[in-house]
Amino acid sequence: MVRIAQIGTGGWGKNHCRVLSSLEVLTAICDLNREVCDQFAETFGVEAFYSVEELINNHDFDAAVIATPTTTHYAIAAQLIRAGKHVFVEKPMTYKSDEGEKLVQLAEEENRLLTSGYIERFNPAVDQVKQYAQEKTYGDLLMLEFHRESRMPLHIKDVGIIYDTAVHDIDTALWLFHDTPETVYARSGKIRHHHEDFASIVLGFPNNRVAIIASNWITPVRIRTFNAIFTEGRIGGDFITRQLKIDTVEGTTIPTPLGGEPLLNELTNFVEAIQGKAELRVKAEHALNVTRIAEAAIKSTQTGRHIELEF
Repeated sequence: MVRIAQIGTGGWGKNHCRVLSSLEVLTAICDLNREVCDQFAETFGVEAFYSVEELINNHDFDAAVIATPTTTHYAIAAQLIRAGKHVFVEKPMTYKSDEGEKLVQLAEEENRLLTSGYIERFNPAVDQVKQYAQEKTYGDLLMLEFHRESRMPLHIKDVGIIYDTAVHDIDTALWLFHDTPETVYARSGKIRHHHEDFASIVLGFPNNRVAIIASNWITPVRIRTFNAIFTEGRIGGDFITRQLKIDTVEGTTIPTPLGGEPLLNELTNFVEAIQGKAELRVKAEHALNVTRIAEAAIKSTQTGRHIELEF
């Protein structure tokens, strides 16, 4: 049996607890807040630990899921990998790309699995568009447009909207184009947050393909949508409802939304990779590339210039 510890029980960590418990692999909760940690441990019938050191020294487990503030990801993940554990880190994998490079190298040296929580790769709507792109059902994929809008989440303190929100769409663009961009141009600003709370990013891919990403923490309604423009059609999608709308010269088609919870799909992939039954869909190198692009977007907003990338 795979034994997984959950580290961090905040905004997204509590969802990991629920799904890991449903998969019958959750064996421990680790959180600095003793009261919260005890509460979650009691709810899910597992052991409670109040530090990573205590967890490593006093619990037998195979892997951990990290859902702590972004700036803590590197130190916690490195500590766990050195202790021989497989690691799932919520996105972004690290705050800085050089930290990500060190983690990737460490995981290779220790022969441990390392992945990050880019959940849209496990969204059934994205899966369907990926299949259309691979099979060229509607011709070649030329352009992607993403919109993520909502009020600012109260639990996000250490990063702005590019690192917290836009990274999802950066990764989805890499996944659907099956490529990395050559250029990044971005603009951002801040109204209510210490870091940027609205941003627009343009990623230039080879062969004149482009991804346009618009994110903000200002809009009073929650929006998570995307458009995929093909040479022979246009597909509009909703990340939340998983509903697609396909427009071609023949007319409009609205397929029945596919089922399946993305987080369940994502954590199942992690468990099965540990068991040797599957490959990780989000490789550590993929997550590292997303951080590199996010860094370039921040640099572009600071300099007012487009940034050229090399991978």
